[in-house]
Parts: sequence; C-alpha cells; structure tokens
Amino acid sequence: MPSTTLPGGTVKLADDLILTRMGYGAMQLAGPHVFGPPKDHDGAIAVLREVVRLGINHIDTSDFYGPHITNQLIKEALHPYPEQLRIVTKVGARRDAEGNWPRALAPDELREAVDDNLTNLELDALDVVNLRVGGLDSPTPGSIAEPFRVLAEMQRAGLIRHLGASNVTAEQIAEAQSIAPVVCVQNFYNIANRRDDALIDSIAEQGIGYVPFFPLGGFRWFYTAAIGNVVERRRSFQCQANERRTGVAASTFA
Repeated sequence: MPSTTLPGGTVKLADDLILTRMGYGAMQLAGPHVFGPPKDHDGAIAVLREVVRLGINHIDTSDFYGPHITNQLIKEALHPYPEQLRIVTKVGARRDAEGNWPRALAPDELREAVDDNLTNLELDALDVVNLRVGGLDSPTPGSIAEPFRVLAEMQRAGLIRHLGASNVTAEQIAEAQSIAPVVCVQNFYNIANRRDDALIDSIAEQGIGYVPFFPLGGFRWFYTAAIGNVVERRRSFQCQANERRTGVAASTFA
C-alpha cells in the first residue's frame, strides 16, 4: 500500500490495529437495497482496488451485505490482502428473502455469522468484529452480555482479534467492557444527528475508537435538510470557483 497522507492521519486502537481515520464502508457495493449482486461488477472491483491504492487501510463490511456478496467482492478484488489492510466486519443481523434485516443474536447465529465472514473473506481470523445490537439508526436498550460473551469466546479461540459494538448505548459499552476489551464503537452519527457527542468524548478518554456510519445521511430517508444545505453550499462554492477559473458562468453547465 502507498504511504499516502490521508485526512485525519491514523489512529492506534491496539498494537496491531493502526487504522487510517478515513476508512471505506463497503455496504453499497452490493445490489440495490444492499441485496444481490452489483449492477456493475467490474466497477465494484475497481472501487475496492482504488481504496487500497489511495492508502486507506480500513474497510468496513459485513457478510449480511448482499448477503455474502460484498465480502466475496472484497476477496476477489484484494486477496491476498495487503499486509497493512484491516477488514472490520459486524454480526448480529441477517437478511431474509424479502431483503429485511432481522436480528440474529442467538449463539448459533453469531457463530455461523463469524464462520461465514471467515469463509467469504478467506481469512483465518477476523481483525475486528462489531456486535450489532440496535435498530437501523439507534440503539435498543437492554443487556448485550450474552451475545458479547459468544464473541469473546470466539476471540479466545483465535477466530477474532478484536471486538467492537454497533448501535449501542454507554451502558451497553460498559457491560461489554466488563467481558472483553472493546476497541471501537460504530453508531449512527452525522451533522444532523449528534446525539452521541457526549458518548464520543467518554469513549475517547478510554481509548476506544468511534466509527460513525451514515456520515452523509445514509439511505434517502436519513438525508436531512441540514445535510442538504451543506451539499448545496459546497456545490455553490465549486460553481463559483469554476466560474472564476474559466470565466464561464456556472449556469452554462446546468
């Protein structure tokens, strides 16, 4: 991988887990609604290879994307993996025949999910596994001890190197930490949804990484006016810059 300086530099979450702060979320590599194969298979492969070429060493995925499709694309594009590349996955949900996202937190479901990730990524051990326990865009209160213990057992067995949690509250993070170290938290966060501000400060003091998902709003129904305003300001700035550079009014290109 090239030694490219990316925005934000890197963050060290463990001795063997130094990540570029700018990662790549592979969710949308699958087909429409994250279901089935992509419309442009070669394009998806090219995107993954460009991610590595740019020096990004943190790819976020899950075997329930597709399902299985996204991980299979990652393997096809990048295996054998560059030494510095870290693949972060998540378990705790599955896809049904209608494309829904039911929870899958029973011990046998979690073990099967870890095995599916290992198989489709062709890995002997997963760098990071996040336990997804909440809803699509917010945590669900309650104990996460039982499913987290299952992952901790698989970590002790050598199948997982590090553990994280997704869609969780501060109380659930503390509960997980009492079972095994948590290196990262992945929650819904962006300019329009900042309810995790205090949580981010708290886990930063503990050396736990925070990975926001849907940082630009995510699916269409999460795309808010606040994010839209930022996009419009940025678009206006670019149009004005083009006009100054070329002497041609931006409206010419509308």
